[in-house]
Amino acid sequence: MAKSTKKAAAKKSAPAKKSKPVVKTKAKSAPKPKAKPAPKTISKAKPTPKAAPNVPPKGAAKAAKPVKGDSQAPAPLLANVDESGLGWVDAGKGYQLTLDDGKLAAKNDKGKRLSSVPKEVKDGDVADQLEALRDWLVEHDRECVAQVEQWMLRSLPVPRAVLEAVWEDPSWKKPLENAVVVAVKADGGHDLARAGLFRGVDAKKGVGIVDLDGETGWLATDRVAIPHPILIHELDGWRELVTQLGVSQGIAQLHRETHPKPPEIAAAAGTSIDKFEDGKFAMLMHAVGKARALGYKVRGGFATCQVWDGGAVSEARFWIGADSPDSETYTGQLSWVDGKERGLKLAEVGPVAFSEGMRMAAAIYAARVVEKQEEAS
Repeated sequence: MAKSTKKAAAKKSAPAKKSKPVVKTKAKSAPKPKAKPAPKTISKAKPTPKAAPNVPPKGAAKAAKPVKGDSQAPAPLLANVDESGLGWVDAGKGYQLTLDDGKLAAKNDKGKRLSSVPKEVKDGDVADQLEALRDWLVEHDRECVAQVEQWMLRSLPVPRAVLEAVWEDPSWKKPLENAVVVAVKADGGHDLARAGLFRGVDAKKGVGIVDLDGETGWLATDRVAIPHPILIHELDGWRELVTQLGVSQGIAQLHRETHPKPPEIAAAAGTSIDKFEDGKFAMLMHAVGKARALGYKVRGGFATCQVWDGGAVSEARFWIGADSPDSETYTGQLSWVDGKERGLKLAEVGPVAFSEGMRMAAAIYAARVVEKQEEAS
């Protein structure tokens, strides 16, 4: 009886479906005989966020996640934008909410901005969504800066199409704008003669730059690189240029501490640097904490810094001790190993790996316990 009743119901509903607009019948979600499967087809459409990461080729890819396709982004809210550029969202009960410099702000039905957000809307869904959006934007900003810094540390070739895709996003624009970029040749090498401060990108014209002479221009290239500062020619000249232009960089490139390899070390057969030995820490946990606070990993008694230099991986290792966390410790030598854990001679260490290793050791050593006589000297 139940089956015949269902069939009869389906037959009765069929004419109604045929009379509906063609747009409904084209939907792939639900076959005509069954109206209930629609929720299943909706769930099948959910994989869209998984396809969101727009991964570009080789290395530069991970970073290219345009905001529109980010699966972690909160659902968009409809907002009315005022003269100052703030978007106000209807929160009900005659109130509107916005985020102003990361903080919730409210105005009443007369359009007057309030000194504080009323509790009745502050605890509501719209306020929760705006705060979730704020938290996501903070994390998004951090991820964009970290990705551009990785491009710089590895001097990776970045496709121009990636820059075009992310340039309009303020979170990407901040670390990219005014970074020194160079054109990448067909063989992957850097064309240092074609360099400039990154000022924009155009699908037809190329990459907009300001060169060392302060002149604007375009690089007609499919790929650019953001070189590590140790690789930038006339580094002092670029530093002077950004000062004259009154601009700042969103990443630590031009003003990053660098350590060129001295000629005597480049020609030596040694395998370690002893300049940062005997740095005293009252407790090992202090040295470990300092290393980790600076972003370095600690294992086996060493603070480590892995670097991609000239297409090869190497790792700087600075000894900080391996005893009890609360015991006194002294720093030791700085050395390097290749990707297979084999020790490298100083002459074999690349310029980026040498500079970053020295930078790590110097920063940790600077946090040592300084005796009074050492201060006096």
